[in-house]
Amino acid sequence: STPVSCPPERPVPDASEEGGRTVMLVGDSGVGKTCLLVRFKDGAFLAGSFISTVGIDFRNKVLNVDAVKVKLQIWDTAGQERFRSVTHAYYRDAHALLLLYDVTNRASFDNIQAWLTEIHEYAQQDVVLMLLGNKVDSTQDRVVKREDGEKLAKEYGVPFMETSAKSGLNVDLAFTAIAKELKHRSMKLPNEPKFKLHDYVKKEVRGSGCCRS
Repeated sequence: STPVSCPPERPVPDASEEGGRTVMLVGDSGVGKTCLLVRFKDGAFLAGSFISTVGIDFRNKVLNVDAVKVKLQIWDTAGQERFRSVTHAYYRDAHALLLLYDVTNRASFDNIQAWLTEIHEYAQQDVVLMLLGNKVDSTQDRVVKREDGEKLAKEYGVPFMETSAKSGLNVDLAFTAIAKELKHRSMKLPNEPKFKLHDYVKKEVRGSGCCRS
């Protein structure tokens, strides 16, 4: 078998390109960040094992948000400790962060507090942040209750939803909610009512009727 070598260095993503907005996926290694990104970008699920992300990888996707095109540049980060310093350098350029844990892995949930500390230290003060409990399709293996995720998110004042890269549950919704928030922030129309990310997430998640397990 051929040894796995590090991919060639990618060009540094340019967050300002065509008014693009940068969304970073963060969380422990193995929580499903790459699968979530592939599901959102290509509508596919990466089955089986694949090589962990090395450093940073990124993809672009344009969303239509209320008749406005919003270009998201989504950065997929490596969760392993040895790549953490690489990730730190990118935090300050991120407009939004999706922080993931795996509902079948208690340690990934317990580490959320450490991730939040890191985010507060390195990210912009007004970064858009959302907590996602991923892999809810694995109902048999679930060890983190939905209520635990809700409680933690409330504690830190961040919106929360559970997702499944495998079934696609709430994946588009997570990115759409972020895109809506970023669009409203960048346009700031005087007579437009303020967009409330928390309320939008609560309404939409409840409305899908399939998220309580």
